[in-house]
Amino acid sequence: MKPSIAGWMFAAPALTVIGLFFGLPVIAALALSLTDFDIYALADLRNLRFVGIDNYLGLLQNPLFWKTLGNTLYFVVAGVPLSVALSLGAALLLHSKLGRLKPFFRTAFFAPVVTTVVAVAVIWRYLFHTKYGLVNWGLSSLGIDAIDWLGDPHWAMPTIIFFAVWKNFGYNMIIFLAGLQSIPEDLYEAARIDGAGTWKQFRHVTLPMLGPVLLLVSILTMAGYFQLFAEPYVMTQGGPLESTKSVLYLMYEEGFKWWNLGNASAVAFLLFVLMVATTSGLLWFARRKGVE
Repeated sequence: MKPSIAGWMFAAPALTVIGLFFGLPVIAALALSLTDFDIYALADLRNLRFVGIDNYLGLLQNPLFWKTLGNTLYFVVAGVPLSVALSLGAALLLHSKLGRLKPFFRTAFFAPVVTTVVAVAVIWRYLFHTKYGLVNWGLSSLGIDAIDWLGDPHWAMPTIIFFAVWKNFGYNMIIFLAGLQSIPEDLYEAARIDGAGTWKQFRHVTLPMLGPVLLLVSILTMAGYFQLFAEPYVMTQGGPLESTKSVLYLMYEEGFKWWNLGNASAVAFLLFVLMVATTSGLLWFARRKGVE
C-alpha cells in the first residue's frame, strides 16, 4: 500500500467527523442565509423563499448591526492586548524563582479558566452591584461615590472586558509558560555576559523567542473575543442602551428571539468573514516582522 493511501485511510475517520459535524452544518447555514427562513417556514417549508443576498444587504443597512459591530470591535481591541499582556506577565512571574509558592500561584491563576462562565458572571454581577456590591463598598470606604458599573453605558463594556480578561488569561498563561520553558538558558547567560539587564534580556531574548507563541495566543484570543456572548447575556442582557450587545448576541436574538433564522445565518457569516479578514491581517503582519 502506498504511503499516501495509508495516510488518507488513517485520516479518514477524523475527516468524516469534521465533514459531518462541521462541514455540512456550515454549508446548510450558508444556504439558510440566502433564504427568508422564519417561524412560518419552520411550520411549513412551502413558505420558504430564496432571497439571495437580501439578508446581507439588510444587515448592512441596519444601524443595530453597526452598533453591535462597534461594540464587538471595542471588546476585541481593548480586551485582546490586555489579556495577552496579563497572561505574559503571569507566565513570567511563574517562570521566575517562586520556590514552593509556584504550584499555588499556578492553580490560582488557572482556576478561573475551569469555572463555569455563567456561574462566575452571576457572582461578578453581584460584586459590581450599585448598592450592595463589594466593589462599590470598597470605593465608598475610600470616599469615592458609587459607580453604576453595569447600568452606565460608559462603564458597562469596560466592566465586561475586565471580567473576560480575568476569566480567560490563565489559559494563555499556560501556553506562554510552555514557551518560556523552551527558551535555552544559554541565551540569557550570553546576554548577561554582554551586560544586558533584565529589560534588555526581555526585549532582545524573550520576546523574539516567543514570537510564534505570541502569534498563536493572539489569534486564539482574538477568535474567542469576537464570539462575545455569555458575559453580556448574563450580566447586562445587552444593555444599557445596547452598549454591550455584540454581533453574536444579535445573531442569537435574530435566530432564537425573533425566529429570523435566515437573517441570523447571515449575521454569522458576516462575523466569520470579519474574523477571517482580521486573522489574515495578523498573519500578514507577523510574516512582515519575520515571525513564523
